[in-house]
Amino acid sequence: MIREHSLKYKIIDSLIILFLVLIFLTCVIPFIHELAISFSGRADVQGGKVGLWPTTFTLDNYKAVIGKERFGEALMISILRVLIAIPSTLLIVVMTAYPLALEKIALPGRKLFLAVMIFANMFQVGLIPRFLSFKNLGLIDNFLVLILPLLLNTFNVILAINHIKSIPYELVESAMLDGATHWQIITRIMVPLSKPVLATISLFTLVQHWNSWFDGIIFLRNTRLWPLGSYLYSLLTTGALSSEYAGFRFSGTLPNVSPAGAEAAMIFFSALPVLIVYPLLQRYIIAGMTLGAVKE
Repeated sequence: MIREHSLKYKIIDSLIILFLVLIFLTCVIPFIHELAISFSGRADVQGGKVGLWPTTFTLDNYKAVIGKERFGEALMISILRVLIAIPSTLLIVVMTAYPLALEKIALPGRKLFLAVMIFANMFQVGLIPRFLSFKNLGLIDNFLVLILPLLLNTFNVILAINHIKSIPYELVESAMLDGATHWQIITRIMVPLSKPVLATISLFTLVQHWNSWFDGIIFLRNTRLWPLGSYLYSLLTTGALSSEYAGFRFSGTLPNVSPAGAEAAMIFFSALPVLIVYPLLQRYIIAGMTLGAVKE
């Protein structure tokens, strides 16, 4: 093609690649720096000698973080939250998307419901009305406040609708002729054929719930119910680590612990699940984001 041999397009492509590389380095370098700090000793961290590689390798920062009782409790709450939220979200999304996607089956109010859902997603409810609503529902200081408000996500539903529409309707008709119920069609046809989009939604749900910190601080007055994100936010913003770990310099228990190193270790702990899960689901995510995007 002429475009492939044109000097103009080669320059444009090179500039685009350079721009993307700069964005990549902007995102990755700070994380690598924090990781290096988490594995470095107190003296080097406080002296500003740590770059992109640990200077004095130590695990004291991680030992100090793991040894904190509240960190373990917050970690377990976040894990429980994710384990409940992901299957619950998938169930709600599939049950919502299935009737909205099958346009050949009569369903009064389908278009109206979809329009209202999309329109409502364009606006954010104020914090005070949300707080009062949750209080009237008994969700304040309730673990379920971390899960129930986030179950139905419009973007996830639209992804699922587009994917279900790409599945040949003849499969549904054939199953109905054989006497299959809608629940059987969902569980035996739609779900097995929707693994890419379900993996995509699962990752989105994991990131949303794992990184969430605001809802725990606002709606959970009992700090022992805080998820990991809320707990880390409170430590990082109040400077609690600086005063708590300052005494380690005088003891031989964990002599290489530093406040900055402990904070970096906590940040890495909080990002670790996403770093592990994303590569495993990457091929499904790419397929899930593109399936149903092009219609013949």
